[in-house]
Formats: sequence, structure tokens, C-alpha cells
Amino acid sequence: MKKTLIIILIIIALLVIGFALTFIPRPVASVDRDDVSKIVIFNGGTGEEVEVTDETDVQRITDNFNAVTFQKEKPSIGYMGYMFNLTFYNEDDKEMKELIVNSADTIRYRGFFYHAKDGEIDFEFLNSFFEEQ
Repeated sequence: MKKTLIIILIIIALLVIGFALTFIPRPVASVDRDDVSKIVIFNGGTGEEVEVTDETDVQRITDNFNAVTFQKEKPSIGYMGYMFNLTFYNEDDKEMKELIVNSADTIRYRGFFYHAKDGEIDFEFLNSFFEEQ
């Protein structure tokens, strides 16, 4: 009985530690810029969608996201609305990563909000794809 209780407590402690480790700030949105062939940006405010294929623009966006360190926050389940939905594709047109940008310092990824702790998203550059030329 005592042995079973100890094993259960150890398992619970390991689960708590494992879950806590997911809250360590890290580059959540990192992708290898050489693998990205295009980025599709959907504007949640206007409903417009833009396909970014220019190599310089793709590199600028991927480098920006790779440079930002994010802290996991609360679950994003049930929240509606966003500014940009970014989907990164490789040369085979397969989706590599998808995330939602709420602001220059907040994203949604895999069911959680993440807040930028180091750097910020170049929100104005993303918005520039939707401005009247």
C-alpha cells in the first residue's frame, strides 16, 4: 500500500514538473527560413488573404518570429477574433506551422496564448500587406 502511494506521488510530481516546464519562455514560432517557400496571411479584421512568396519578405517574417521569445500563458480555447492568421508552407506546399497573431506581443499557438518576453512581432510589416498601395 505504501509503495503504491509513493509511486502515485512520484508520477503526479513528474506530471506537474513536466507541465510547468512548458511555461519556460522559448521561441515558439521558430521555423527554418530556408525551408519556407511561402506564407499565407489571413487578416481577421477584413477577411482578406495574402500569399507572401517574395524571398526577402518570407525571410523577414520568419527571422522576426524566430527572434522572439514567448511565454506560455492561459488557454485560448473559446476566444474568438484575431488580427492575423499565418500559415507557413514548405516547397512541397505542405503546411509547416500555423499560428494566430493577436498583437505585436501576443500570439495563439496550439491552444494557448503566448506573450512576447524578448522582442516583438513586426506587426506593422504584417499589416503593410493589406494597406492600399
